[in-house]
Amino acid sequence: QVPLVESGGGLVQAGASLRLSCTSSGRTFMMYGMGWFRQAPGKERELVATISANRGSTTAYADSVKGRFAISRDNDKATLYLQMNSLLPEDTAVYYCASGVFFDSQDARQYTVWGQGTQVTVSS
Repeated sequence: QVPLVESGGGLVQAGASLRLSCTSSGRTFMMYGMGWFRQAPGKERELVATISANRGSTTAYADSVKGRFAISRDNDKATLYLQMNSLLPEDTAVYYCASGVFFDSQDARQYTVWGQGTQVTVSS
């Protein structure tokens, strides 16, 4: 598996939108299940959203982001996205993308490659 590089984080006000990107390389990108996770200061890492391998036909979201966030993948560009709308101060965290050799998983322990993280800060 190849390294993952996140981008798109920043400082925004509550109610704003951001789109995170996670770039990989190689023609094997589509073979991997992908996910976004986040970790806020003093808290454990938590799942945000996952998307299945191949065409990304299956997605899953944490209850806290359902209806506000959308995960997608572009296999031709070897890129994973997280569109975040209606951001809340409690969304403030470092966001990580991750990949694993499986079709789909919500278990962080199964993800074997992680990006370096991108900071998202939402002010009230």
